[in-house]
Amino acid sequence: MKIFFKIRKEDTKMRHWKWVSLLLCISVVGFSFAVLPAYGQVKLNYSNFFPAPHTNCILSVEWGKEIEKRTNGRVQVTVFPGGTLTPADKCYDGVVKGISDIGMSVPSYTMGKFPLSEVLDLPLGSKTAAVATRLVNDFYKKFKPKEFDEVKIMYFHAHGPAFLHTRPKAINKLEDLKGVKIRGTGTTAKVVSNLGGTPVAMPMPEAYDAISRGVADGVVCPMEALKGWKLGEVVKFSTQGYGSAYNMLFFVAMNKQKWDALPPDVQKIIEQINEEWIEKHGKNWDAIDKEAYDFIDKLGNKVIPLSQEENARWAKAVDPMFDEYVKEKTAKGLPAAEALKFCRERLKQLQ
Repeated sequence: MKIFFKIRKEDTKMRHWKWVSLLLCISVVGFSFAVLPAYGQVKLNYSNFFPAPHTNCILSVEWGKEIEKRTNGRVQVTVFPGGTLTPADKCYDGVVKGISDIGMSVPSYTMGKFPLSEVLDLPLGSKTAAVATRLVNDFYKKFKPKEFDEVKIMYFHAHGPAFLHTRPKAINKLEDLKGVKIRGTGTTAKVVSNLGGTPVAMPMPEAYDAISRGVADGVVCPMEALKGWKLGEVVKFSTQGYGSAYNMLFFVAMNKQKWDALPPDVQKIIEQINEEWIEKHGKNWDAIDKEAYDFIDKLGNKVIPLSQEENARWAKAVDPMFDEYVKEKTAKGLPAAEALKFCRERLKQLQ
């Protein structure tokens, strides 16, 4: 009887632990189903208007791969290059509306939507993309412009100094620009107008065909675009004028709802990667500027450095843009004078 009782007792214990194990399994499965929609594997699409071979598109792919690696595959990012998901000028709204989860584009493609940040596209005098990229991110951290509140900003970056590139004739002085049609949008168009040229508005992906067909006689852009967008094939002259050169602002933004749905630890990982990519992107712009010089040299294109005197003339020609910015944005209740002062002072510290 004692033996029988011991066996029954052990049997009862075994059944008890089986039931406990079963209940635990059910609990885990139930928890997984409850959590998976919010915290399971997340797949994000990324709209990028740069063509797939362009370094800026490759960097966005690497950014996504780094996120996937550090989150152990919990987040996967698929990049759609060449504006296939949303065109360049619709990218920001596409992120806001959830057409894309992430997007990279240019604020000045939708002039007036980001009024305070327009100061960053003015010809401030940054001679490298690395410096300009650090400046624009420092600006955002200081002012936190409400104009970007519809999205979660990942980071900003800025290209190298933008010069004038033409096809029909060389531009050696301001007078040579009269009546010349130059592709430009937003701030670029204002620079062209102040220099005496005729701006022709269009996104960058349309510039190659426009110049090759004579719809535009040239373009204002950083050197890298001569290789990255193959514009060196359709222009013949590059006028190197630092007096009117600017560094255009780019954003990388995420849909706010998508961001808020990510677990805190994943958000922290992404923000760490964003900080790293600020430096990466700035250095990348400078590196591909240098590559472009070799590219156009092989094509036989001519680079025309402006003299110190002519550079000063170009700087004076675009100077009214700063007063216009302060006047217009102050009238809208924005701290425009403070924003411009910050940019100039911070730039001196970074150069």
